[in-house]
Amino acid sequence: MFETIVVGVDGSEASDKAIRMACDLAQKYGTDLHLVHSPQPETAVYATAAVAGFPAVAEMPTQDELDQAGEEIMKLALAITAGAGLTDVQTHMLRGDPANELIDCAARVGADLIVTGRRGLGNLAGLVLGSTSQRIMHHAKCAVLTVA
Repeated sequence: MFETIVVGVDGSEASDKAIRMACDLAQKYGTDLHLVHSPQPETAVYATAAVAGFPAVAEMPTQDELDQAGEEIMKLALAITAGAGLTDVQTHMLRGDPANELIDCAARVGADLIVTGRRGLGNLAGLVLGSTSQRIMHHAKCAVLTVA
């Protein structure tokens, strides 16, 4: 049913649930799995504080800090996939709007499913701009699964 699955990763609990769901589907259908993370300054304060070894900060992080936090978040996501028995997982650290980056990555890799958490780290921005998962559902050219 599915050949390639793209999963949005942001370090949130909802994202972790989405990764687990995508792992289950990937095992069931023998699909390729791609993890996509696009670090955002607006959520970095929360994300970096949540990742072990990063102190909470009161100012916007530098691009290097964003990249470092993004790498840690991706390592945690890969630990989830490894725990599910999946070791051949592709990762994509991208810069830009998360919804656009997920949709674009899905198109590049020929994904037939995008999996996201319903609510990630962008709750405040989601209230103002519309959530990432909502924008993906409206604009993706493939199936979308939003995990609560």
